[in-house]
Amino acid sequence: MPTEVILPRVDMDMESGKIGKWYIAEGGQVEKGQLLFEIETSKAAMEIEASASGVLRDVTGQQGDEVAVGTVIGRIFAKDEKYTPPAKAAHAAAAKPEVSAHTAKAAASPVAAPADHDAHGLRATPKARRLAREMGVALAGLQGTGPRGRIQAQDVSGSSKPSAAMVKDAAGINREWLVKGSGMPLVLIHGFGADLNSWRPLLGSLPPDVPVFAVDLPGHGKSPLTGVPNIDTMADAVAGAMAGEGVSSAHLVGHSLGGAVAAALSARLGAGARSLTLIAPAGLGPGINGAFVTGFLAASSEAALAPWMALLTANAEALGPALVKTTLRQRKDMGGAAGQAAVAAAVFPEGTQTFSVRKHIDAFAGPTKVIFGLEDQVIPPSHAKGLAGTAGVHLFAGVGHMPQLEARAAVGRLIAEQVAAGSRAGRNG
Repeated sequence: MPTEVILPRVDMDMESGKIGKWYIAEGGQVEKGQLLFEIETSKAAMEIEASASGVLRDVTGQQGDEVAVGTVIGRIFAKDEKYTPPAKAAHAAAAKPEVSAHTAKAAASPVAAPADHDAHGLRATPKARRLAREMGVALAGLQGTGPRGRIQAQDVSGSSKPSAAMVKDAAGINREWLVKGSGMPLVLIHGFGADLNSWRPLLGSLPPDVPVFAVDLPGHGKSPLTGVPNIDTMADAVAGAMAGEGVSSAHLVGHSLGGAVAAALSARLGAGARSLTLIAPAGLGPGINGAFVTGFLAASSEAALAPWMALLTANAEALGPALVKTTLRQRKDMGGAAGQAAVAAAVFPEGTQTFSVRKHIDAFAGPTKVIFGLEDQVIPPSHAKGLAGTAGVHLFAGVGHMPQLEARAAVGRLIAEQVAAGSRAGRNG
């Protein structure tokens, strides 16, 4: 049987991808491991290798097409394997007495992209529909730039983001409004080795009417490392990015290293910090998986990085092998390895957390939640013990270091509770 060429998932939040180009033409010979085609996502371009040797046939995804993840876009037939072109197969099926004329006509017709249009005839990719729901954008009012006027993700995001949605302040801190809206925003601060895009899988589980603002910490993503990297300077950098966007009050959410930064930031904002949600936060105890930090930074190949990234979740398949390749490529393209290594050396020297943010959490007067997965292999969940009695602690069984990914619906509900409670406290205050 031929080997199907399937559009893979190369990002955690990816629902579709645009085919950049084919390296092998229809009917061309291909060897296993040879570059076959390129996918373009909102984050990067990825080169996909052939998983088998043979002849490339039945190519359906053309350059520029937006295709749903999992779609079969071609087939590789082994040498001497019998091949019948699709048109001939459809004609043969129509000739059989047991097949109706209607069925034969449908078989000979081009196959429409799955979930491509709705009852009103609007054509949009799955990712575009999801973004529209998250951002409160009406598809009917958009002009699609895809094939046959299909609405794509960039058509939705470009309709509601300001022209300067992704900008840098004087210190070079990259930030983005992931969701636009009215009212007090959520400010999301990612963990070590990640960037602001790591929050995208959670967006669909957050309250739909709340604006969402995210940053790249210094030395991560598109934010260069400047000055001395520690929790205080990173909190100052995030505060500066917020000020640059006119955000003086917000609900703070931080993961891992970002959790520690969020706690320190709450002290700087004072009453402007309306709620504090810390997911697997650093800064609650000295212990951390130092081997993970060292191995993650040292890995320069997929084979070396994959086992370290597998430690982030209880289910090793939750991240997917393509994400390993994406992480390596982004690290190379953005030059983030040196900056992240400097951050690790400063805040996690010799595999130890040399800082504490407990005083900030204990002093924070607003609603506070601390969330851990009981299978966390990076930061011990036991660090949540001994916090102020007003802090709610939520422990998830069967979940690792990334509850916002592995238990996103539940984490989304907890954040929604924080938004509601923090908003009430602000009005009463």
